[in-house]
Amino acid sequence: MRFDLFYELALPAGSGRSEAAAYADTLAEIALADRLGYGCAWLVEHHFMRGYSHLSKPELVLAAAAQRTRDIRLGHAVIPLPLHHPVHIAERIATLDILSGGRLEVGIGRGFSPHEYAVFGAGMEQSRELVDDSLAILYKSFRRQPVTHHGKYYRLDALDIVPHVVQQPHPPLWTAAVSPATYTWAAERELGVLAGPFKPWFMVKHDIGKYRAAWRAEKPPRIGMTLGVLCLADGERARQLAQPAFTWFYRELYKNTLPVLEKLYPGYEQIHELGRFRQLLKLGIDFGLADMAGLTVVGTPQQCIAKLRKYAEAGVTHLMCAFGAGALDSDTVRESMALFAREVMPAFAPDPGPGIGQ
Repeated sequence: MRFDLFYELALPAGSGRSEAAAYADTLAEIALADRLGYGCAWLVEHHFMRGYSHLSKPELVLAAAAQRTRDIRLGHAVIPLPLHHPVHIAERIATLDILSGGRLEVGIGRGFSPHEYAVFGAGMEQSRELVDDSLAILYKSFRRQPVTHHGKYYRLDALDIVPHVVQQPHPPLWTAAVSPATYTWAAERELGVLAGPFKPWFMVKHDIGKYRAAWRAEKPPRIGMTLGVLCLADGERARQLAQPAFTWFYRELYKNTLPVLEKLYPGYEQIHELGRFRQLLKLGIDFGLADMAGLTVVGTPQQCIAKLRKYAEAGVTHLMCAFGAGALDSDTVRESMALFAREVMPAFAPDPGPGIGQ
């Protein structure tokens, strides 16, 4: 199991941190992660979510991170395809792949915010069809040939989309996965899946099982799982710091997603499976409930190792760590990152196998 970073770029009210400081801290943490051996830094795209996410243009932050790092991969996820013209997305992906020297990972999705859809003029009921149409254009753009596409929503004739990606045949592609149908859809298209932190672990585990059962490609499936993480030498201190930070984060998360769960927008009906959990959310999620649901990993290195084993055993290949979930100061985040890299990550390193002469 590989360990990555995950950023929403949160800015809680009363934190005393400016937007400029939050961006500077994020870039410094990614540079540190590069030196510590983390696999990838994922930046998600959101709009109009004051507090919860100030990361409306992650591609610009990734471009800056590319110039500050050497080895760590850079994840642009999730790009909500229905909110953008696919040609713009193809150009963005290729440019980032060039600037990063072929280190880009790309996550796509439908998005979940009715407000975003309304502002950008897309219909939520058309989201799956828009994703399919856009994804077809992206694949064609990777071929380094003029793109012709006559789809339901987009029509292109011999369009020369430049620049071109560095990685061949293209950067690894992932999709956000919330509803069970998306896991099967992703497996059929050989896409990696990015799960959580929307649903309790027992539900995600079931979805992962369906995804792995539907996977038919020769290459192994890729499964990313986002968790709130805080690893400190003093386990009690870790829990004391995590309690307000993760309570804030998950309350903000569900404040933004509950409108979809309540109204069951066309095309999102399968998310009603969250109904049982939704009732608990309406009572007010806190750190205790999030921890019980398997959405956080908090404690000493040994406690974190014990909690993480169930994700590895279920097939998670990329554990995406939201250290402090944007609600803790950067000094604490970096302290946790360093300890986690030193004492937790080696416990999940691949077995090198027998050496020469053994």
